[in-house]
Amino acid sequence: MTIDLTGGLSDELEFIFAEQPEDPEMRESVNAWVWDDGVEFGLPRIGVEAVADQWDTHDVQVNLAFADGRVFNIFGPGPIHDPLGTDGKPRVLGAGPLSFELIEPFGHLHLRVRGEAIATSVEAQIRGAFGGQGESTPIELDVEIRPAAPPWMNGALRAEAKRVLDTQEEGDLMGHPWRFEQLCRATGTLRIGDEGYEINGGANRIRRQSIRRVAKLRGHAWQAGLFPSGRGFGYITYPPRDDGKETYNEGYVFEGDGPLIPARVVDAPWLRKLSPKGEDVSCVLETDNGETVPIAAETVVSTFHVMPPEVGGGLQLQQAITKYTWNGEIGTGMTERSTAPQNVV
Repeated sequence: MTIDLTGGLSDELEFIFAEQPEDPEMRESVNAWVWDDGVEFGLPRIGVEAVADQWDTHDVQVNLAFADGRVFNIFGPGPIHDPLGTDGKPRVLGAGPLSFELIEPFGHLHLRVRGEAIATSVEAQIRGAFGGQGESTPIELDVEIRPAAPPWMNGALRAEAKRVLDTQEEGDLMGHPWRFEQLCRATGTLRIGDEGYEINGGANRIRRQSIRRVAKLRGHAWQAGLFPSGRGFGYITYPPRDDGKETYNEGYVFEGDGPLIPARVVDAPWLRKLSPKGEDVSCVLETDNGETVPIAAETVVSTFHVMPPEVGGGLQLQQAITKYTWNGEIGTGMTERSTAPQNVV
């Protein structure tokens, strides 16, 4: 068998809006979690978020975290970049210091940063520090991102997951009807201040173009990992609903060849404490053919957003790079979790 790196999706889904959408709520984004296999550092979310009603600027987020606890961030709006590539197609989603350029649909994405990051620490973030509270440090980043597994379009693998996204508010949270993510290999270079690093690892890249509403987020668990053999996995789920209805729970297992195998998570590591690193975030997936897949996991680097009560009810968010072990094979990937403040001990 061979890997269809398009997953049957159209190349057109990779191109961005060439101009401002008419619907003021329409938005699109390109995001990535990028890691080096040496796990000395990682980028637990870097992305551009574009919303139609403020099209002159797009929101930028850059998280760079080190295993020693240092964190460097860029947050806020920036003036948009020209979306058109040299061939006249809309290939570039960028703002301020950050850009993603589509070199080849489902084949090659170039990530570039040239700007100033704010230095802080994961411990300060856990205490509530958020943006603009440290020294400014120059950052240069170039990463080549190339797919290693088929893309996962949310709602495409499990009928129950699609039903929930089609009919319940989880669809608004996710950015349904179309959002996909894809495990990738990543290579590149990083310079932060006077320090220089090579990147040889992986990424989970996310592409979304839809209306998204996040006001009712109750929390979530989201993980994905890639292994040297080519195997990988991913899932997203939300906490149980108060009304007893099923919530969104969908994922996949990838054996390194062929298509994604539909799965759901049956044991998710919900966010219950804020730990800089070394936390057990193991999970257990169950495929639709009944196979149980336990994956051991430990956070390696983290960033946090501990929001004040007036922002999302005080939602607490962790974005982390994670070491995974699956049947003895060690790989790397991402973890994102959120919860209400009363759930943290």
